[in-house]
Amino acid sequence: MFPASGHATPAAGLPIVHNPHYDVPDWDREHRFPMSKFTLLREYLLRETIIRPEQLRIPKMVDRAILQGVHVPEYIEAFVTGTLDRKALRRIGLPWTVALVRRTLTAAGGTLLAARLALQYGIACNSGGGTHHAFPDFGSGFCIFNDVSVAIRLLQQEGQVHRVLIVDLDVHQGDGTAWIHQNEPNVFTFSMHCQANFPFRKQQSDLDVPLEVGLGDEAYLKELGSRLPDLVAAFKPGLVMYNAGADPHRDDPLGKLCLTSEGLYQRDLFVFRTCARAGVPVASVIGGGYSTDVPALARRHAIVHQAASTVFREFHL
Repeated sequence: MFPASGHATPAAGLPIVHNPHYDVPDWDREHRFPMSKFTLLREYLLRETIIRPEQLRIPKMVDRAILQGVHVPEYIEAFVTGTLDRKALRRIGLPWTVALVRRTLTAAGGTLLAARLALQYGIACNSGGGTHHAFPDFGSGFCIFNDVSVAIRLLQQEGQVHRVLIVDLDVHQGDGTAWIHQNEPNVFTFSMHCQANFPFRKQQSDLDVPLEVGLGDEAYLKELGSRLPDLVAAFKPGLVMYNAGADPHRDDPLGKLCLTSEGLYQRDLFVFRTCARAGVPVASVIGGGYSTDVPALARRHAIVHQAASTVFREFHL
């Protein structure tokens, strides 16, 4: 458990990483990626007193040199300067703006900060992040830089952590993450995803669990329960990076699974409790979630913060 493992207890409570720059001003409301969900998520967490203002930690933009731990310099430079070609931008699926560059670098900085805070306090949440379709030299599926992989590479380089387990429960396979870490024995990639969904050309994770269309709460939680505890016990990670995508929800238009909000909550509780009982720090990112009802979507993304808050209190009081 965390106290026995020497994790400090922050006076403010569970650290939540957020920056207003996660949102992009004047974003097209008709765009399939609902950018305003980040602002609405923060507002909902505070309004419902799931968190208090003093729990918020503000990340800075990640340095380009840190991105080079995963991404090729030419790709980084082309994106930052707005010189990516049209084909590359179409593959990403987001219109380039200076504000998008700021948002992308800040979100990656947020995941790095959340990982550092998790190592210090046992659990930390980034209210953004989870861009797991990004490869070293190109972006895809609304993902530009692979924030989780960038954080892992830097922390390993610094000697802050040795073995890292990536638990990716977004409804879409973390193909970029799987490819980046395919030959790294000290990073284990675990992805539970809808098989008949994007990306249609899957990569090979260390453990892939493809799920059938329409899978509901009970079967999903049974599948996760049969995998995760044994994986944590066998791999013995020093850190878990958890992609808590909200898109397995039954109302997500890009999901194809049928989890309820309660199912998502039980999923997230299980992940955090499994890690806490093993004394393993865990940093979460929100991953995917898509809906034209953006306030409802923000509430779904808040579920992981609710679950993290519950488990944080259980193991720190």
